[in-house]
Amino acid sequence: MDSQPQRLVIISDTHLPTRARELPEPVWAAVERADVVIHAGDWCELPALLALQKRSRRLVGVYGNNDGPPLRERLPEVARVELGGLRFAVVHETGPAKGREHRCEQRFPDTDVLVFGHSHIPWDTTAPGGLRLLNPGSPTDRRRQPHATYLTATAGNGALTEVRLHELPRRTG
Repeated sequence: MDSQPQRLVIISDTHLPTRARELPEPVWAAVERADVVIHAGDWCELPALLALQKRSRRLVGVYGNNDGPPLRERLPEVARVELGGLRFAVVHETGPAKGREHRCEQRFPDTDVLVFGHSHIPWDTTAPGGLRLLNPGSPTDRRRQPHATYLTATAGNGALTEVRLHELPRRTG
């Protein structure tokens, strides 16, 4: 079991280049400090994946509903990985907010942390059975949220700590 503490960056719904030409600089800085980058889908174009692969020590990603064949050929619908002694699953969509914890516990019974995207709405809850659900929002497309966002956390010794939602400044111009 790999229980060494690992610094994580968790992002989703980057929608490059449709919502932004590039990831915001604070996200790139966090990526370069991280041991593992987790991306929960909706990259939109292959260069986004290639750029993150190049700048990440380790990348775990899935495809989303806006990702076409070039991304689906390289990424799974669901990714599973053990980090810091925790079992992670990554998926793009989990369905409506109502009933999400119960649905996800049923679908991912052997998982400690589920990372998902799609809604662009940050989410951090723990289901009754202990499954932690995290959605980082989007670093490029805030939709109706006050800020574009991403998450950082530390996984180690079988625990997820220092989970922090980062709000990005609004783009100008």
